Amino acid sequence: MRLAIICLLVVMMITTSCKKFLEEVPKDEIASGQYFTQPDHAVNAVNALYRTGAPQLYESNLSAYSGSRMMIGPYMSGYIDNEFKGQEIHVQYAQNLTLNGTNLSSYLQSIWSSIYNGIARSNNAIKYIPVTPGVTEEQSKRLSAEAKFFRAYAYFQLVRMFGGVPLITEPYENQENLEVARSTIEEVYNLITADLESAVNEGGLPNVAMINNGGRITKGAVSTLLADVYLTMSGYPLEKDMSVKAALNARSVITSNVYRLTAHNRNGNGVVDLTNTAYNKLRLADNSADEYIYYYEYAEGIATSAYSAWAFPATAAADTKFAVTVNTYAPTPKFFQGYNQTEDLRAQEKQLFHSSLTRSNGTVLNFARAPYIWQDDKASFSTASSGKDLPIYTYSDPLLIGAEAIALSEGVTTEAVDYLSQVKERAYWKADLATIKLQLSQLSKDDFIKEVWKERYRELVFEGRIWFDIQRTRLFPVPVGDASGNILFEPVIGHVNNAGAVIQEKNLLFPIATDELQRNASLIQNPGY
Repeated sequence: MRLAIICLLVVMMITTSCKKFLEEVPKDEIASGQYFTQPDHAVNAVNALYRTGAPQLYESNLSAYSGSRMMIGPYMSGYIDNEFKGQEIHVQYAQNLTLNGTNLSSYLQSIWSSIYNGIARSNNAIKYIPVTPGVTEEQSKRLSAEAKFFRAYAYFQLVRMFGGVPLITEPYENQENLEVARSTIEEVYNLITADLESAVNEGGLPNVAMINNGGRITKGAVSTLLADVYLTMSGYPLEKDMSVKAALNARSVITSNVYRLTAHNRNGNGVVDLTNTAYNKLRLADNSADEYIYYYEYAEGIATSAYSAWAFPATAAADTKFAVTVNTYAPTPKFFQGYNQTEDLRAQEKQLFHSSLTRSNGTVLNFARAPYIWQDDKASFSTASSGKDLPIYTYSDPLLIGAEAIALSEGVTTEAVDYLSQVKERAYWKADLATIKLQLSQLSKDDFIKEVWKERYRELVFEGRIWFDIQRTRLFPVPVGDASGNILFEPVIGHVNNAGAVIQEKNLLFPIATDELQRNASLIQNPGY
């Protein structure tokens, strides 16, 4: 793991050990007139953003059974299950599409308030870093760019979850304007793109991997997020074609030569070593300079990750060092049918998923599939403490965004085919690259784009993308179920999800928590709730 960001979060607390940083209140909550008086204050204000706000959707310390908040969208599809959903009502309401602002008020409020907390801190940093005494112009640009990244990322999550939300861009420094009405979806996206364009073009961010930048945001991270934003804007509900800009930003990441997909180990005959595939390398490594573009940082004893405990079902707890293990992110059999059962390496045992554990006595415990990619050997069988960083954007993201955006704006070009074929070649480890490219090049534009969507479904499963893709395409992925891995796409409205619930128009946005509506009289509930 990288400790740079984690320890820097508490530099301002001279007498406090790094182990207690999560218990401290960041100093950017002090009145601005008392803070932002020296360069360290500007640095610390930005450091706090790495662990507050939207990144907390991937935080794992909520409870052993509830999972992280990023799982709520996949639960909505019905394709991802939680073996303790009997007690975790947010899973039940999400899968059954019976959630509303009251029955999940506390859960939805926690998402809303934590993200806006990050926005408030970003606003402080953006306003006061440029006027902090002793901060150089170069440092000011870089720190402001990082703050704008986190503010944009926060609003990107909010607008996809809740639609138009209150746009707050100034620090709260008095009792005025506490009740802010909702802005339009387009207004929210305008702020997001303005922040990210400023960060990528004027921030002076280094064009290196995040792990090689002390765990700090880089130009590649901003460009990848911006490409994702522009592609999302091109779909529903905005339907504003920004595919050219999405392609431009994805291309800038791909052609930077900073990142690449992790490769499989092969023997002298070119046969893949199934214990040293790319997926197992990524599982075993704490981080990947080649593949991880933006990640959430964990560190043993400081910010311990629970994801490894979620790699096993409850029945495996006694065979691990964890007090509790829970399959909170269980791929359902229907979801798993979206992988070719023989040709797709991701569907093979102990690649992305696993369904068995060899016990210390030599017997085998079999169980429903669970996320193997999160399994940390050291934590699971030795220390019960994992410090493995969690990827949020990987190199697969710009490749797939680029392939789709180029197809939308230019057609099925050689470049678009190349980007998609890189993801497919790694997954279909027995296939010939030339054959993959030939097959893709012969597809129509619409079929090629759907082929990208299929790979997003399979490749980005652990980044929690599936519900956001359903929202922007208004199409629901349905595996054929014949072991081929083929996926059809049906109109989402009126479709019955994998839990048997009929998807309505209102379900494409989450309801606003009743608690928040009571706090802010200027807010109105989303339609249908």
